[in-house]
Amino acid sequence: MQDILIISKSSVSALGHDKDSIWKKYQSKETAITLCCFNDRDTPTAKLHPETEDELQHLRKENNHYRRLDKSVLLGIMAGRQALKQSGWNNFSNVGINMGSSRGATQLFEKYHRHFIESPNERMTPLVSPTTTLGNIASWLAFDLGTQGATLSHSITCSTALHSILNACIWIKSETTERFIAGGSEAPLSDFTIAQMRALGIYTKNIDSEWPCSPLNDSYKSNTMVLGEGSAVFCLEKNKGQKSLAKIRGLGYATEHIKHPASLSADADCIRKSMQMAMEDSRLSQVDAIVMHAPGTTQGDQAELKAIKTVFGENSPHLISTKHHSGHTFGASGGLSLDLAIDMLNKQSLIAFPYPTDVEQKNIAPKSIMVNAVGFGGNAVSIIVQKTD
Repeated sequence: MQDILIISKSSVSALGHDKDSIWKKYQSKETAITLCCFNDRDTPTAKLHPETEDELQHLRKENNHYRRLDKSVLLGIMAGRQALKQSGWNNFSNVGINMGSSRGATQLFEKYHRHFIESPNERMTPLVSPTTTLGNIASWLAFDLGTQGATLSHSITCSTALHSILNACIWIKSETTERFIAGGSEAPLSDFTIAQMRALGIYTKNIDSEWPCSPLNDSYKSNTMVLGEGSAVFCLEKNKGQKSLAKIRGLGYATEHIKHPASLSADADCIRKSMQMAMEDSRLSQVDAIVMHAPGTTQGDQAELKAIKTVFGENSPHLISTKHHSGHTFGASGGLSLDLAIDMLNKQSLIAFPYPTDVEQKNIAPKSIMVNAVGFGGNAVSIIVQKTD
């Protein structure tokens, strides 16, 4: 996979939408997670930074069509514009798009459904179906950017964004298309969605904590998952010696047999297999760091750690997650992790957990970084990126 380059990227999340501000926030000793009211109680959430929210509202007002789009679509457009602007691409005739989302138009769908339940005999707007289908995230991004290639959307739960990257690589390697815009977008902050996470018993109860979401924190032995909203988009093309942010060195993926719809085996078998495949594909013997999926669920985090130990033994890479700042953004989460990995490569610096942890924390200039994502259904993706010369 060394023939595939990541030319440009952009992300939008609770950490902001400007790459320099995002990097500073990752270095901060204060979380980007704030308290909001959901289900009539204070709830930690990784909602957009106020300045980013203002930018998003300006985008909504740009076009009459955008006024009735779901927030997940607007987040994808916002990140997509920034990534394409930085790519330097001018010809969009053979540029494909793969924008995924775990849940799609969450807020808009719930709004329309609530109105239907309250007034079932009232005429429904004809915009309900086209604006709540999963595919409208990619199609509206294509509309906004003016691309003319393949336009795809998919959902494979929380590993969606990395599956988008994997899919884009295959399209480029097969020479079906020259360039691809790939990523994930999610806006799941709603009463109903947060209630679902609480029903699973995984949502944080650390309301007054300095770090409400704290994966692999020595101080907590309970679930600390927090939901967040965001989007991450990447521009990929075949390596022709051009300037790039990173090259994709290895890809891995796997699915394990599950015993429960929300379960992951104690050994995280799918993550182990995806990491092993990525390492074999890369022909590397080691990576310098791993951006873990690690959403702050005790069983899931520990299972992923066990898988990492199985693959890398006692020589563990530096381990980090994004979730203590960004929250868990479902289908966009792997994209935000990849965004951080590329920044660490280009800054030649590793972000460390801001609280006590037993996992490996190193102070080195990284050359290669692995990114993991895993989702409901026991599916996982691992991507290794390497600094370009």
